[in-house]
Amino acid sequence: MRKLYSPKTVKELMDFYDVNFSKSLGQNFLVDGNFVRRIVESANVEEKNVIEVGPGIGTLSYEIAQKAKKLVVIEIDRSLVPILNENLSEFSNTKIIREDILKVDINKIVEEDFNGEDFILISNLPYYITTPIIEKFAKIEKCKNMTIMLQKEVAMRILAKESTKDYSALTLFVKFFADVKKEFNVAKTVFMPKPKIDSTVLNLKLRIYDKSVDQKILFDLIHAGFNKRRKTILNSLQNVCKKEELIEIFEKLNISPKLRAENLTLDRYIDISKEVENIRKQK
Repeated sequence: MRKLYSPKTVKELMDFYDVNFSKSLGQNFLVDGNFVRRIVESANVEEKNVIEVGPGIGTLSYEIAQKAKKLVVIEIDRSLVPILNENLSEFSNTKIIREDILKVDINKIVEEDFNGEDFILISNLPYYITTPIIEKFAKIEKCKNMTIMLQKEVAMRILAKESTKDYSALTLFVKFFADVKKEFNVAKTVFMPKPKIDSTVLNLKLRIYDKSVDQKILFDLIHAGFNKRRKTILNSLQNVCKKEELIEIFEKLNISPKLRAENLTLDRYIDISKEVENIRKQK
């Protein structure tokens, strides 16, 4: 089997199948075997059910399939499916789905392909739908872990600490559902074609979130705060709760109304959301 991470092999396959890289789909294929192996090793795929989103020509897929219990790859670009079929043909534990990941019923895959068992996600995330994919899988009970490669600047937002410029609604969303670990950075020079920015590999260990929290209220508060992050929380959160109610909540929780969205930890947002929920129940 040819090394799928070889630039020469990638070019030969693309030429043979008359396929071009799709800029609109954010296609940048990893062409460094060391990083391919490091990603698969950090994901710990041995005897696990795996979903890979955006496999491209199957560079990561080929390494995963050798160790995983079952691998389902989901690729939106129909022109790449024949290449995937060729490169993964030797594996009986692999299934290829040609579909938009945001439209795929993951729970159906769990039941039909994984026999209802847990699975992990691996993906070189397309930059233009990074956040929707994370949100989709974070809410799926059977997904236990994500090993994802994404733009470095997005990774910095996920890893950010409160009161910093990178701290965001995405930071808090991921923190609510997962424990996040940075694995390593990946230089832009090891991709074909070369992107404009370096990448970072993160591991998200999903956990059972606080089910006593009304998620709609919580994330309404978070989004309201960061949509107007230059304003104080007393002003920005009025899209969710009345001013007089916010003043009462802040006094009860000993939170200064002069703080801004980036100054609050996830726990503080959760505390506020529970108070908002209590007020609504009393009405």
